[in-house]
Amino acid sequence: MDHPSLAIIRSEHRALSAMLRTLLLLLGDSRRHERLPDFGALRAMLFYVDEFPQKLHHPKETLLLFPRLRGLSARTDEVLDRLDREHAQGEQAIRELEHQLLAFEMMGDAAQGPARREAFEAALHRYVGDYLAHMQVEETEILPLAVAALGPDDWAALDAAFLANRDPLTGHTADAAYQPLFLKILRLLQPGATSIGSALEALAGQAPPVGASRR
Repeated sequence: MDHPSLAIIRSEHRALSAMLRTLLLLLGDSRRHERLPDFGALRAMLFYVDEFPQKLHHPKETLLLFPRLRGLSARTDEVLDRLDREHAQGEQAIRELEHQLLAFEMMGDAAQGPARREAFEAALHRYVGDYLAHMQVEETEILPLAVAALGPDDWAALDAAFLANRDPLTGHTADAAYQPLFLKILRLLQPGATSIGSALEALAGQAPPVGASRR
């Protein structure tokens, strides 16, 4: 039996994975055409990562899901410790990435431009690779363990919590305050805007939620 919370976690992973891949595809597209990227689009996408997965998705995993799996084995506790550390480091990581993007945007036309671009691109590739690896561990180790180990009361609590999530990229209507942001992002995800077909497939659930990033 599948549970609503599992479906929501996987759907949110797909949406985030699509967003992360789209960031890389936008940078790659600008490289191929020898132009600066759409900085407004990059800022909007990083803001999404900060505002929804970082503040909505991760805390519920750390506070509600992971504690229910602790004590099952030393190996499980080790994996959960690592995932919790990565969650805790996420806010600093996104801030550093946003700062490097700002530095690239401000200095892109200066003599330092190429170096700033290289620094941001390298940081983004590391960030995306780490994030995809993080989600892969959750998908392949933690969620199957939860299915095997948790009982009805656990699932009732988890389902109630995750059903409250309203991430617009998983099919929900955006709150009024966020509608301009998501209209901007969704326009970027239209076919033909850039070569982002694989990200669109992931967002629609037709591609795996995690995978290796490429330049």
